[in-house]
Amino acid sequence: MTPWRIIFMGTPDFACPTLQTLLDRKENVIAVFTQPDRPKGRGQKLQPPPVKELAQAHQIPVFQPPKVRAPEVLDQIRALQPDLIVVVAFGQILPQALLDIPPQGCINVHASLLPRYRGAAPLNWCIVHGEHETGVTTMLMDAGLDTGPMLLKKSTPIGPEEDILSLHDRMAALGAALLGETLDNLQAGRITPQPQDDSQSCYTPLLKKEHGLIDWSKPATAIHNQVRGLAVWPGAVTWLEQAPLKLYRTSVANGSGAPGTVIAAGKNGIEVACGEGSLLIKELQAAGSKRMEAASFLAGHPLSPGTCLTTPEAAA
Repeated sequence: MTPWRIIFMGTPDFACPTLQTLLDRKENVIAVFTQPDRPKGRGQKLQPPPVKELAQAHQIPVFQPPKVRAPEVLDQIRALQPDLIVVVAFGQILPQALLDIPPQGCINVHASLLPRYRGAAPLNWCIVHGEHETGVTTMLMDAGLDTGPMLLKKSTPIGPEEDILSLHDRMAALGAALLGETLDNLQAGRITPQPQDDSQSCYTPLLKKEHGLIDWSKPATAIHNQVRGLAVWPGAVTWLEQAPLKLYRTSVANGSGAPGTVIAAGKNGIEVACGEGSLLIKELQAAGSKRMEAASFLAGHPLSPGTCLTTPEAAA
């Protein structure tokens, strides 16, 4: 069988293992589409997306259209004559006119067990919502938001202390492997696309800074999940004496007291009362400082039982 001509569309680190899998399989990747370079860091120098760097390392042509739906971009894709387009965290919605170009369709590697957690940041939200399991789904794309017929799924457990960093890396590898399995089965005619049950769906919003604001009246488990799910960005934030504290590593405890009140502070961490139970803060970061263990933080910022941590709105 003649190898399919494949266009890959993706942008962040999460997409790189899937592109690498296509390359390792010697698939005929004819082009890569990714987002434009963006300014980063203090110097605001333009930085290429990770997918661009990987593609260039393998001498694959790279295209970075600001708007993939632009007529000239669609003409460019048609001229490439792809048989299949593989999409992983590309960052733009593909119009129907683009979806109609490849005869084998457009396959998306989505980081959830569809139809649950459609939309943006599914990995973050499944942790924030306290899910014990997640996974990846390959699907044929349609004009809806993650609504296309499903091809294959693979699930994985979420550990009670696992945060977005480790889950992200595991899921990126899982998605890459599933894409390879999907291609094998498609080429052999062994997959029948399955429609999604919309009644079982939920949509996840884009992450915003306000999602990181800690409400100490919530149960400790909910705050612990918030810390785990938002560890990369925007971070779970509380305030101490008009200054923000970003929490990175916590565990749930059984203490009690007025929500937001420090119950104990020592070498094991900083225990704070919540609406239900208490939260043991093990790793945190003060404004203008580096991320550190709670014991190191306490060496320079001693806290007494009864000290109150607040939400930014309450402290403002």
